[in-house]
Amino acid sequence: MKAASILLLAAGVGTMSNVTGVQASSLVEASDPEKIVQLARGFGSATLGTDDYGDPLITGRIDSNKYGIYFYNCEDNKDCENIVFSAAWADQPVSLQRINEWNETQLFGTAYLDEDGDPNIDMPVNLKYGVSSSNFDDTIDWWMLTMKEFEKYIQDN
Repeated sequence: MKAASILLLAAGVGTMSNVTGVQASSLVEASDPEKIVQLARGFGSATLGTDDYGDPLITGRIDSNKYGIYFYNCEDNKDCENIVFSAAWADQPVSLQRINEWNETQLFGTAYLDEDGDPNIDMPVNLKYGVSSSNFDDTIDWWMLTMKEFEKYIQDN
């Protein structure tokens, strides 16, 4: 083994938690909905409950926009791997062409019309192996900006 490799291993750089620079206990994972709701509260109101299937569900509000954080790939209603931020605007008519234009031009937030024709936007987040709190705060910030931009976009219809 080369001397540099030995020094890196001795310093602990060869371990997975040190390679990423984040300790495992500080990671935000979908298996810890309580941590996610606490971080969401930094942007507005947020409450942890359950959905119709018994999986965790966070309902919140950022400014005037209501949203949900749905948990997916759960085992026995816990140990979830992924989340989806989701918001809907009832009684806001918008054409399918306008929704398609959004999806063609935006990086964050997939738009669609629900069964009632109301515009919705979703933003999935893979948390299977966790992300740092800073990364997740940034994700919520992107969600906040995406909701605001989408609301303006559909109102300018």
